[in-house]
Amino acid sequence: MKREGLIMRVIEPHIHMIARTTADYERMALMHTVACCEPAFWAGYDRTSAQAFHDYFTHLTEFEPKRAAQYLIRHYAWICLNPKEADNLELAREVLAFIPEFLAKPNVLGVGEIGLNKNTRNELTVFEWQVELALKYDQLIWIHTPHLNDKLKGTRMMLDSLRRWPGLKPERVCFDHSEEHTLPLIRDAGYWAAMTIYPVTKNSAPRVVDCLERFGGDHLLVDASGDWGPSDPATLHNAIFEMRRRGHADDTVEAIFYDNPCRFLGQCPKFAFKPRT
Repeated sequence: MKREGLIMRVIEPHIHMIARTTADYERMALMHTVACCEPAFWAGYDRTSAQAFHDYFTHLTEFEPKRAAQYLIRHYAWICLNPKEADNLELAREVLAFIPEFLAKPNVLGVGEIGLNKNTRNELTVFEWQVELALKYDQLIWIHTPHLNDKLKGTRMMLDSLRRWPGLKPERVCFDHSEEHTLPLIRDAGYWAAMTIYPVTKNSAPRVVDCLERFGGDHLLVDASGDWGPSDPATLHNAIFEMRRRGHADDTVEAIFYDNPCRFLGQCPKFAFKPRT
């Protein structure tokens, strides 16, 4: 992957490296990934206490940056109570009480990935509590849209909810796991959208490139997920290859996979990378 003799740099906007082996860092580095971003999410099981979240956030802010650095990758994190565990309001209050201490960590970009899982009333309540927390501490927001048939419903619920805060700047919010039926709604409202590639379910690399060709690359990110289920960090690079195979210029490809993440994530002063132009 070269552009005018230079190696094409890649930024992974969303990947759960706690679920990956160190060999995945090596693979990503060999594919020219210079930074990855890890939103707080589900552990593969429901955590048993607020302390378990505290330990997890400590892992994201202390251990993973060191593991990534061995392969010259900058590791960034997002901190939140994830949607799959947001139905317990008492637990949510306990966890939200210590989130601010982690927002101050040098690798933390903001609050995320907050959002909805089954579109319940409690999930929406905890989503709104965390939006308020992000605004209070002037943080970027990364949003999880449901992996269900009611993705459209959940996306609309959150778009409607965000209208409660007239001071919220859409430019500082990204909705992840967007698809053809939600991406236009998100971007028309002024937010960033991200498309997540999976090897078995949901978006494939060709499907993501289809969307890039149909809707354009403005305010759009692409990520590979990488979590506890069937997933692979290389799917991000599969999309890069698919774009190049279809004849898109390397400059266009790097604009999507490097410049766009820099523009959104660079709104946090902790993010070290800048777009090319």
